[in-house]
Amino acid sequence: MTNVGYADKVAIITGGSSGIGKGCAQQFVKAGAKVVICCNDEDEGAEVAADLSDMARTQGSGDAEFIYCDVTRTEDIRNLIDTSIARYGRLDCLINNAGWHPPHKPIDDFSVPEFRDLLELNLVSIFTASKFALPYLRQTKGNIINMSSLVASIGQRHATTYVATKGAITAFTKALAVDEAPNGVRVNSVSPGNILTPLWQEAIDAAPNPQQYRAEGEAAQLIGRMGRVEEVGRLCLFIAAEATFTTGVDHIISGGAELGYGQKSVNGNVNEIELTLSQT
Repeated sequence: MTNVGYADKVAIITGGSSGIGKGCAQQFVKAGAKVVICCNDEDEGAEVAADLSDMARTQGSGDAEFIYCDVTRTEDIRNLIDTSIARYGRLDCLINNAGWHPPHKPIDDFSVPEFRDLLELNLVSIFTASKFALPYLRQTKGNIINMSSLVASIGQRHATTYVATKGAITAFTKALAVDEAPNGVRVNSVSPGNILTPLWQEAIDAAPNPQQYRAEGEAAQLIGRMGRVEEVGRLCLFIAAEATFTTGVDHIISGGAELGYGQKSVNGNVNEIELTLSQT
């Protein structure tokens, strides 16, 4: 018997078919929630939603639905919200998770159009989804959780565009929390550090020495390992279900990666190790 802590609540999770988004979806369904996941891969999204539905049937609570959505398209996001409301009649939590971390390179090698496209995907989509979801969240006194990143506060080598989008997400979260407090809607962000997602695994597999690269990723945390997607999912569930006196807060989940002194240069040169502090 599952410990149902969000029974019959409705949550929408963007980018919910893989990585942290999938980890969140699993934890919310386990807690008895009705979860709508979206992504821009029809087959992947439908498969994950089917697995989540099986989980819900087995435990006797919760539900899952997949809706195709390219979060860079305004009408797709509008359809995501409208279809979810038509299906379940309410909305209690929006997790804005969809996003992407481009390959590392110096600012000289990023084009202006590349930066604009990343802003649309990582940042503007969050504004859009929040805007369309808020009329329903105000009715339920619900909450929004925006997926930021540890690097929003500590920076990251050769990731100016990504770090800029994540810093903006953290700032947007605080501003929206101020506006929505009178409406009873809480708005928080979560900033993961090194979480072992498919994106991280791709970086490991592509490294000249995958075993060494993974070991370096694990060693970046005081805890001595990378995080798991279900750990971020449990944090998001706690924020949604239990942290009812929390709004405008950025919740770092990093295993202590940002704490203490660490080697920043070798013989006066920036260390060449590029860890993918990314989550989606």
